[in-house]
Amino acid sequence: MKRETHQRAQRQGEFDSLNRRTVLAGGAGLLASALGGCQSAAVDDAGAGAVPTQAPTTPAVTPTPSPTPTRRPPPPPGPLPGVGTWIEAPYGTESLADSGARWFYTWAPDHPGFDVPEGCEFVPMIEDEAHLNESALERATQNGDTLLAFNEPELRLQANMSVNAALEAWPRLEETGMRLGAPALAGRADNPESWFGVFMRGVEARDYRVDFVPLHWYLAPEIRDDYSLDRAVDDLHGYITRVYDAYGMPIWVSAFSLMTRSPTCCAAMPPEDQAEFLAAAAEMMTELDYVERWAWFSLTPPPYAPSVALYDNEGHIAAAGRRFQTLT
Repeated sequence: MKRETHQRAQRQGEFDSLNRRTVLAGGAGLLASALGGCQSAAVDDAGAGAVPTQAPTTPAVTPTPSPTPTRRPPPPPGPLPGVGTWIEAPYGTESLADSGARWFYTWAPDHPGFDVPEGCEFVPMIEDEAHLNESALERATQNGDTLLAFNEPELRLQANMSVNAALEAWPRLEETGMRLGAPALAGRADNPESWFGVFMRGVEARDYRVDFVPLHWYLAPEIRDDYSLDRAVDDLHGYITRVYDAYGMPIWVSAFSLMTRSPTCCAAMPPEDQAEFLAAAAEMMTELDYVERWAWFSLTPPPYAPSVALYDNEGHIAAAGRRFQTLT
């Protein structure tokens, strides 16, 4: 299963990598390795020449200015940068457009309260078993061609699903015909005895389809207690590579930030550290050709860790948001 699934996913990943730039950047997608910005054509207003004294000359014509392009330039090489955000987030549309994110998700099959900016892609999700119904599946297929499934199913306060329940539900997700991401754990997906390891063995035994692996990464308490940028980036790098080595599938790092989560508390590093880590982690992931996308957590502030946000609840950009803009 691993080799055949990897070959199929690799072909799909190559197709997605080629087409994401043409879809997101229009005709400019053919220049997917270029970095430039939008440029407005200058108006030549030097057409008021001298009055002819001999033979008449052709009057100078002032050129019509070209319209300023509305599409974003192609994204930089490497994983496609995105962001997670919840439906009806305050100033969500404005913040998303200002960020330059190339894709986003809302933990839902649609995006109420958001207008999708030009050059940005929405990716639907079926968050948990309670949202696995015909209406949600139909909305998902109407809003995208890739589907995220079952958010952090090993946690009681998230999808809270058994492995068997997820496997029993999986054929309904496959029937959408969408490119399909595995359930995203809060962590430990590299452990063969974790929820994810058991699930993936079930996928193989039942010959189910999984096209890529979404990962979530948060700052471990022991790293936070003795924090350094290099140590955090190395930890993320190690996690990604161990999961890829185990399953050989394309990776989406679909949620990450310097936030520490535990059953009893949640804490986050200061905004300046978030910004520095975002830039360093993004640079690191450009070196991993099997990482297709990443999404920062989050666009606007969660109440339990406001310093991770790119924008505040009034639409003002934060330090991480300014750094994020340089990556898109």
